[in-house]
Amino acid sequence: MQKSMVSLLSVADSVSIINAIFGLLAIIILFGNFGLDLNIQIRVSFSLILLALLADGADGIFARKFGKSEIGIILDSMADMTSFVIAPSIFIYFVYSSTTDFLLFYRHIYLIAALILFLSFGIIRLASFHIMKEDKFFIGLPASVSTIILVIIAWFEVDFIFLLPAVIIIGAAMASDIIFIKPGIKINAIAAILIVLSLIFYSNYYKIAPMLLLSAILIYAIGSPIYSKFMKKNK
Repeated sequence: MQKSMVSLLSVADSVSIINAIFGLLAIIILFGNFGLDLNIQIRVSFSLILLALLADGADGIFARKFGKSEIGIILDSMADMTSFVIAPSIFIYFVYSSTTDFLLFYRHIYLIAALILFLSFGIIRLASFHIMKEDKFFIGLPASVSTIILVIIAWFEVDFIFLLPAVIIIGAAMASDIIFIKPGIKINAIAAILIVLSLIFYSNYYKIAPMLLLSAILIYAIGSPIYSKFMKKNK
């Protein structure tokens, strides 16, 4: 007898769906007519994307504890597509299109073009992930890492001239053959703590929590390929 689609889901898959739901809500809050202040919209969307990151980490824990399903890998990539490619792209566009400097039409065109490239690279990465998956390292920059970097620098509203290349370079890094070491439990725990602190304190205390999170992620993104090459050379 044919199984129902829902019966194919595991506990980890349910968490992956929650990840996607957070991503969807992060988009809706930006464009829904809720009568919210602009800063509140950005804060809630920012927080929902961070919650999606926590859910993405949790689904791996549940998968190891309770087992994976046949559709788990595909479902995880689809959820990541929503929360770590589409939602960040819309968040970046919303933040920058809301500034007075964005009245110039050509800025919209440049940013849309950069985000289209980012989206394309993200699709390629997530579609290829289950084929090129390795046990001890990632091939290409993880989508979760790219999300943290881009969402935080957009939230900081870094100058447009720096944002554009950042979006393109980080997108290209996702679909590259650069090797990034898989972080261990301790590093993942530190990242999770920094995400929670960013959720709680947000812009308080001179935005120190998001700054620490961004710094830690940049150290990983830059240092991991260097460390991988060093280890390869020594072998």
